[in-house]
Amino acid sequence: MKRSVSTLIILSLFSKKSFSQNTDLILLKSINQNEYSQWDAAMKITSTSVFPFAGLSAGGILLVGYINKDKELMRSGCKTIIAIAAAVLFTEALKYSVQRPRPFVTYPNDIVMRTDASDYSFPSGHTYLAFATATSLTLSTKKWYVAVPAYLLASFIGYSRMRLGVHYPSDVLCGAILGAGTALLTWQIDKWMRNKKKKNSDKKEIVN
Repeated sequence: MKRSVSTLIILSLFSKKSFSQNTDLILLKSINQNEYSQWDAAMKITSTSVFPFAGLSAGGILLVGYINKDKELMRSGCKTIIAIAAAVLFTEALKYSVQRPRPFVTYPNDIVMRTDASDYSFPSGHTYLAFATATSLTLSTKKWYVAVPAYLLASFIGYSRMRLGVHYPSDVLCGAILGAGTALLTWQIDKWMRNKKKKNSDKKEIVN
C-alpha cells in the first residue's frame, strides 16, 4: 500500500513537471515562431537597452539628488546601485546553480536563436535587471509617470528575450519577480537599518 502511494506521488509530481515544461515550451513557441526581420531587429535593441536603462537610472537619481541637494534622493540612488549590483550577482549565482540549458539548445528544431547568449537560461538576467531598475525608479520617485514607462520597458525587455529564443517564459517570469523583490528588499533593509539607528539614538538621549 505504501509503495503504491509513493509511486502515485512520484508519478503525480512527474506529470506536473512535464505539464509545466510543455506549457513553457508551447508559450515560447507561440512567441518565437515566424520570421519578422524588422520586429526582431527592434527586439535586439530592446534587449540590449537594459544596460543603459539601469546605468542611466541609477546615475540620474544620484545626479538629480546632488543638484537639488536632496539627501533622500541621493540615498535612493545608492540603493538603486546596490539593487542593480545584487541583481547581477544573484543572476549569475542562480544560473550556475540551476544550470538550465537554453531553449534553443534543448529544442533546436522548435526554437530559433536570434541573438548570442551565455550557457544557462534560468533566470533571465536581462529581465531581472530590468525589473530591479524599474522598481528602484518607482520607489525613488513615487511618480506614476515614471513607474508606468519603466515597467513597460522592463516588460518589453522580458518579452524580447523570449522572442529572441534565449529564455523560457518561466525564466522571464521568475526574473521579473526576483528583480522587483531584490529592489524591495534593498529598500526594506535600508528602512530597518534607519529605524534601528533611530532607536539606538533615542536610547542614548534617554540615558544622557
